[in-house]
Amino acid sequence: MITWHEEIIFDFSDPVTNHVFDENSIFFDIETTGFSPARTQLYLIGCATRKDDVLCLDQFFAEGTDDEPALLTAFSKLLSDFAIILSFNGIGFDIPYLKAKYAAHQIDDPFGSHDFLDLYKETARFKFLFGLPSLKQKSVELFLGIDRVDAYSGGELIEVYKEYRKSPSRDTLALLRGHNYEDVLYMPKLLSILSYRELWEGAFTLCSIEASEYTSMDGVSGNKELFFALTLSYPVPKPVSVSYDDCYLSMNGSTARLRIRLFEGELRFFYENPKNYYYLPGEDLAIHKDIASGVDKANRIQATAANCYNRKYAIFLPQYEELFTPAFRERTRSKKCYFELSETFIGSADMQRQYVRHILTTLQSNRK
Repeated sequence: MITWHEEIIFDFSDPVTNHVFDENSIFFDIETTGFSPARTQLYLIGCATRKDDVLCLDQFFAEGTDDEPALLTAFSKLLSDFAIILSFNGIGFDIPYLKAKYAAHQIDDPFGSHDFLDLYKETARFKFLFGLPSLKQKSVELFLGIDRVDAYSGGELIEVYKEYRKSPSRDTLALLRGHNYEDVLYMPKLLSILSYRELWEGAFTLCSIEASEYTSMDGVSGNKELFFALTLSYPVPKPVSVSYDDCYLSMNGSTARLRIRLFEGELRFFYENPKNYYYLPGEDLAIHKDIASGVDKANRIQATAANCYNRKYAIFLPQYEELFTPAFRERTRSKKCYFELSETFIGSADMQRQYVRHILTTLQSNRK
């Protein structure tokens, strides 16, 4: 087994990187000759850890199959000093592969006492923001503006490793080491992708709320919208935007803007238990039977779910579950509903924050 250790100064100025990657965390990445642990070989494990502002890189290289137990043991020893394991698709591939190798060599695996953060999974949760052709590590690096020297994929290096086994050389060894070295070197730089997640976690300050009018693309003027200005606790590395229905979100640096199209007009509040109501066709509304005694029987009919409502003309905000009540609708049972833009809402920072988080959840769940 060959080992390498290197220490380099690293830029931890990005707030989310500095927060997540502390001295209790370790990044790792493995290189193998295929996907099946039963039929392929583990030949390299690379790790990145932190000491103050120094990035420490450790790599363990197997010159042959007999070195696998030594690699696994060395990795376990290093891992024992850290509480949190960071990776890119480690939960999906690297850790299951290593668990199988530990079991095959009858060595206890070291993963039972750690917490895990998988950047691949976290990026996948918010892929609707990024417009990436894939979620491979290099695709995420390109989105973040990370320019790598390494021109090979792990799959392309399988044959290179097999050739090294037959005829070891410094150049081939440098090529194999370099790919894994760059993987673990650049993994910490991927942490800034988590800045987007932090908005959904509530890491923002609501700075202002402002109403405005706009002219739609078909020339209709006087349309109303509401803008929420947010300050992000963790600045995002690249501007992004996403929309759904009446909602539009943009993020740039330390600022996010949420634009909501308002509805001005008449909507209906639907009562529950229509059997307890009469519908008055002449007035187009329903009243409870307890107060209907004065209404001529010729002017009332038994209410149904479709006409058991009262009407109101106002300015409304959309909501995609009954966050605030009373909830108004255009049709009974429609999931999308509305609540009135009231002085209470305008004056309540708590209600506004609840609403912003509701819209963020809606954007995420409808744009996967």
